[in-house]
Amino acid sequence: MLVAISNTPRDYAWGSPTLIADLEGREPSGSPEAEIWFGDHPGSPAVVHDGSDRTLDAWLPAVAADLDVPAKLPYLLKLLAAGAPLSIQVHPSKEQAVEGFAREEAAGVPRDAGSRNYKDDNHKPEVIVALSDEFTALAGLRDISRTRALVDALGEGAAVAALRARLSADDASEALRATIGWLLGEADAAEIAEIVDAAASAESTEFAAELELTRSLHTAYPSDPGIVVALLMNLVQLRRGEAIFVPAGVLHAYVAGLGVEIMAASDNVLRGGLTPKHIDVAELLSLVDFRPAEPPFLRPTATGEGAEVFAPGIADFALGHLTAGERAGLDLRGLAIALGVAGSTTLTGASGAVVTLAAGEAALVTPDESPLVGNGAGEVFVAMPGA
Repeated sequence: MLVAISNTPRDYAWGSPTLIADLEGREPSGSPEAEIWFGDHPGSPAVVHDGSDRTLDAWLPAVAADLDVPAKLPYLLKLLAAGAPLSIQVHPSKEQAVEGFAREEAAGVPRDAGSRNYKDDNHKPEVIVALSDEFTALAGLRDISRTRALVDALGEGAAVAALRARLSADDASEALRATIGWLLGEADAAEIAEIVDAAASAESTEFAAELELTRSLHTAYPSDPGIVVALLMNLVQLRRGEAIFVPAGVLHAYVAGLGVEIMAASDNVLRGGLTPKHIDVAELLSLVDFRPAEPPFLRPTATGEGAEVFAPGIADFALGHLTAGERAGLDLRGLAIALGVAGSTTLTGASGAVVTLAAGEAALVTPDESPLVGNGAGEVFVAMPGA
């Protein structure tokens, strides 16, 4: 079965007013359009266009036995359009989510409370693939020797000296843990402002892009301590078709651009700056992997002519990709969602069922339609369970 599904954009303040509209070839709505969710997450389930107009979270349990499909998807597929920086954040591992959710349930913390850390008991690893020509992100903590070199460009003010001292410890992970704990929980507003001002006025050929981002973040979130946390992170400039994989524990923030994102079906987010929302510093520090590392790029594996898969090696999801051409085929790994992102593509399943997707249009694909074959001059991403 191939059945069309759809959803409407979510109007988070950081959303772009034009990127999703441009993808879909329509006039902008005049409001920020941040994300469109294609899945059964109760926060914004897609509508199934089979004549019932049920949302996917109600449709799947009703047909699961007859179609031999799961009653719930293990993943959530999104279009994401960042017109302003998202918060710096980290997601828990499965074990941490189970423990944290049970702890807050036992404490009676309402699930919709602003101070709630764990909305469910699942982890939330995620992959984002750039659809715009450039997609800017922060991902992971930079090699500490390079971070020390960046801080050396900020001058000799007292707060900068305090930052430099905390980064000087021999153990890089402990130095970064102490530094981020200080920035988010102990440094006063004057110290943060001094460091941000120093970074905004600094000049460095090697770190020109990082310092320019500081100036941009200062405009969006004046003197937020997350601006200084961002100085410790890898600045990643993805080109169209490039991807990063963000596993549990990796600090990250999406800054600007349009992408297709897939994640485990969870809403667990702990924030680490660039936000007016609640920051639980102690809980954040317990989750972050403070080991410096290179940006977590994820390269696809070719599976045939015009077909490839972004597979991070987890059970929750993989993301197939069909590009322009004739008879590009993709083997499905279970219940899938296909999303058009460019042009027009006609998808044909093993049963002969057919659906044509333009940019921004999506369809649910049952496992018995594997292999899924695409024809046309368009481009399609296919969410499915992982290995």
